[in-house]
Amino acid sequence: MRILLVEDDSLLADAVVRAFQQNAHAVDLVISGEAADEALVANAYDLVLLDIALPRMNGLEVLRRLRARRSTVPVILITVRDSLEDRVDGLDCGADDYITKPFHLSELEARVRAVVRRTHAGAGSDVIHGRLRLDIAGRRLFADDEPVDLSAREFAVAELLLTRAGKVVTKQQIVEKLYGWEEASSSNVVEAFVYRLRKKLEPSGVDIRTIRGMGYLIEKVRAG
Repeated sequence: MRILLVEDDSLLADAVVRAFQQNAHAVDLVISGEAADEALVANAYDLVLLDIALPRMNGLEVLRRLRARRSTVPVILITVRDSLEDRVDGLDCGADDYITKPFHLSELEARVRAVVRRTHAGAGSDVIHGRLRLDIAGRRLFADDEPVDLSAREFAVAELLLTRAGKVVTKQQIVEKLYGWEEASSSNVVEAFVYRLRKKLEPSGVDIRTIRGMGYLIEKVRAG
């Protein structure tokens, strides 16, 4: 999952980034509302963690602009404001959830999981591909109803390929899914993840094709 964190408190931001990177999520960090707005225009994210009190452009304005572009990316507001009026304002602007400072990282992680579950439940959480079933909300992959043992980043690659079955997924798209701006990555690392995933999916009759000079492809399942 690729997350945009918008937070100008450096200590809190560092803690949140480390927590989510440890769970193999890619996290991009910006510290101003203007930078957040630019990042949301230029990049696709699975989730936004958005502080309200930001320099130059506050978080609610960032959120209003995001929803005005008809983006449905889930947003959790992070703020010191805890009045009922503040919570209502945030939710009315289009936030999916709200957490007040100070908070435990475990609570933030739980709220993220809940928002992601709700988002995928509304859109249909499972992707069926032949003998495979991808449970996006639960972050699990099953082959013939038996769980496939995947690391967090292997699951992220599987999710990207299976949700785009029939389309080529480039190495750059995989890098953007797996790593934030500040994390080192290389094509060799992507190739290693794809190699391991290919070996784990082969027993289920699913092949990850390498399209030379382009990327990787899982063929669509043909009816009949």
